[in-house]
Amino acid sequence: MSAVLTHDATRRTLDTDKGVLHYHEAGDGPPLLLLHGSGPGVSGWSNYQGNLPAFAEHFRTLILDFPGFGKSYSCDENPMLTALPSVLDFLDGMGLGEVAVVGNSMGGNVASRLAATHSDRVKRLVTIGGIGTPVFSASPPEGIKLLVQFVDDPTRENLMAWMESMVYDPALLTGEFVESRWQTASDPAALADVRRLFNAGSLAGMRVRNGAAVVNQIETLTKIAAPTLLTWGRDDRVTPLDSSLMPMRLIPNCELHVFHNCGHWAMIERKDEFEKTVIPYLLRDVRG
Repeated sequence: MSAVLTHDATRRTLDTDKGVLHYHEAGDGPPLLLLHGSGPGVSGWSNYQGNLPAFAEHFRTLILDFPGFGKSYSCDENPMLTALPSVLDFLDGMGLGEVAVVGNSMGGNVASRLAATHSDRVKRLVTIGGIGTPVFSASPPEGIKLLVQFVDDPTRENLMAWMESMVYDPALLTGEFVESRWQTASDPAALADVRRLFNAGSLAGMRVRNGAAVVNQIETLTKIAAPTLLTWGRDDRVTPLDSSLMPMRLIPNCELHVFHNCGHWAMIERKDEFEKTVIPYLLRDVRG
């Protein structure tokens, strides 16, 4: 199966009132939606291409590009504001009701809000970092600072510094991997979209522990009814491990799995362990 699951063989598009949503599709079975993180050069394919063959063995796997990322339509506003509405547009346009959702970083944040506000659409939820609030760690975290540094000065060196903050072992950052990210991240249109999300203003906002925002997040977490698996890299420098404490306690039906020697990209850096942890969790309902 993996031999035919190339970027071009799996790519699809969906027309919506707001623009074209780009996605990848492979496999049969219950629907599974994969939502990617944010950052320079990020897309659904860059996050999940390595995991697609394993997921497609069990699920009709759909990898969506958020507006402002990959090949979906560009944004006129902060991509975080358009992300959740675009997921609902996608589910409606595809004729999908209840789905399992896996979200990395920003995708985990969006998936958690989807589960909290549209509980009838999420059967099971898996997050890879991305939710919660740091309890002990400084804010903003190192990874976000380096991301803004690249956005302000988009050089290959700054991109490499940011990418090194995303992983535990920089050996993962092969020349081919870095070049692929650089080609996408240095595109002016892609940079403009990322700048709407990460900039000096967003950094300043993260330095202030906004009480109202924390209360809103607590309310969101307590409203998630779907069975939830939190996955985390022990060495995550973007959403530090202590960020898991709040969602672990507040999501009613929640489990936590921590990957050792792993940064923010658990689905890439601990690929085999990630798949062997997440797929059985998603299949519990199917097998039961």
